[in-house]
Order: sequence, then structure tokens, then C-alpha cells
Amino acid sequence: MQDKQADSQLNVALMQADLYWEDVTANLSSFEEKIANLAEAVDVIVLPEMFNTGFTMNTAVAEPMNLTTTRWMKQVSKQANALIIGSFPVREGGRYYNRLLCVAPDGSYSQNDKRHLFSYGSEHLTYSPGASRLVVEWKGWKICPLVCYDLRFPVWSRNVVSDPYDLLIYVANWPARRTHAWETLLKARAIENQTYVVGVNRIGVDGNGLEYRGDSVALDYLGEPLNLLGSAEVEKVVHFSKNDLNAYRRSFPALADGDAFELL
Repeated sequence: MQDKQADSQLNVALMQADLYWEDVTANLSSFEEKIANLAEAVDVIVLPEMFNTGFTMNTAVAEPMNLTTTRWMKQVSKQANALIIGSFPVREGGRYYNRLLCVAPDGSYSQNDKRHLFSYGSEHLTYSPGASRLVVEWKGWKICPLVCYDLRFPVWSRNVVSDPYDLLIYVANWPARRTHAWETLLKARAIENQTYVVGVNRIGVDGNGLEYRGDSVALDYLGEPLNLLGSAEVEKVVHFSKNDLNAYRRSFPALADGDAFELL
């Protein structure tokens, strides 16, 4: 997926919301309305992990590709003229995946299955892990989208010295009890990779009784917050500057001293 237009500024919408438990229709309708009511045009829309169901191990709600949720993402991406990113439960080849899609307005998409499955919550007993990392190019920006628990594993997030990404995105259902880890690790990923970072989490209480307080955030390459969403149901548009990012990397070229990890 590639849009050859090179823009210095990238406008990203962070969609922090409560989710209707295992109710695909209600979640898609809710997000469609929120996206339609964004106050300004955006280039990228970021939804939480399993945005159409909540973080569920119930495989009855998993969909085959190119059905309801995939088609919805294509429709909304076209209407908003923006890249839309989010994960949802997928059924494919007799297996289940927590699959992230990046869908462009022309209907093309890239996909990536969650690499690190949350064994503490038995996710590994239901879903199969992904085997590769994804970097998409959009409007001259290189974007690396990952899923929730992937945040805890810095090697998987590590920027590539020879061809670095510019924006690292985590879509999440990250419980309130581990908020300190969420906030700390997002800052660490921004600093060590010299990149902008977006983390989009949900709010509310899910069908398992787990509480989520949001704390979605956009960080600059120093780990400093550009926007903090708090614990409300809210949509925020954040403006990122490629010129500022490149200038910082030139002034402090730490990436050049980094290790090369062949698994990426």
C-alpha cells in the first residue's frame, strides 16, 4: 500500500471509545458516526484493538475476511479519504487471528496478525500468532502498526536503521490496572526508536468485568506528549511534522548506533 504524495504534516485521528461487548453492528455504527463528525479532515484514523467486539475469546464473533468489518473499513476509509487502522477477530483456514488491517480509500489494504498473544488472558489458546511485522507507506510517511501486548517487546518494535519508520502505532485493549506500564512503555518506544508514537486504547468495562480507562496518547520522538486523551470517550486529531522528525534525527543520530535484529 502506498500513496506517493509526500506531506510534511500528517493528521491522525485517535478514536478512544467504550465498546459494545461482542456487538459488531453497534460498534461499527458508533464509530461510523464518530468518524463522520470529526471536526477536520484527517489522513489516518486509528481505532482500538478488536474495535468491533471488545477483547473476546469467543470465536463465534470472528469473521472471514472481506465480510462485514472488512467491508465497513473500506467504506469508511473511502468516505473519510483516510487510511483506517484497527484490529478485529478473523476466522481463516480453520484458525483464528487477532488481525490488524490498514485500509486505504481505494479499497486496498495491508494486514498483520498480532505477534505476541496475551497468554495471561489465554489469548494464545484461541488465536494464532503473526509471523511478520508490517510497515505501510502513506503520504510519504512510513507507519508501523502493532497490537496491544506487542508493546511489551521492544525487539519487535525496534526501528530499522537503514530504512526507519516515522510513526509507530499501537491499537489496544489495555486494562486500567496496568496503566503505569502502558504509559511508560509507550514513552520508551518513542525515545528508543526516535519516532512519533500513537497508542489508542478503549474505555469502559468489558464482558469479562475488566476496566479500561483509555489514556490514549500521541507522543513525539522525545517521548513528550502531544495530546493526552484521559479517560473520556473522545476523538482527538493530532498533527505530526515530518520535517521536525527528520531535523531531530539529523541533530541526534542515535539510530545509526543501533543493533541490527535479523528477525525483523
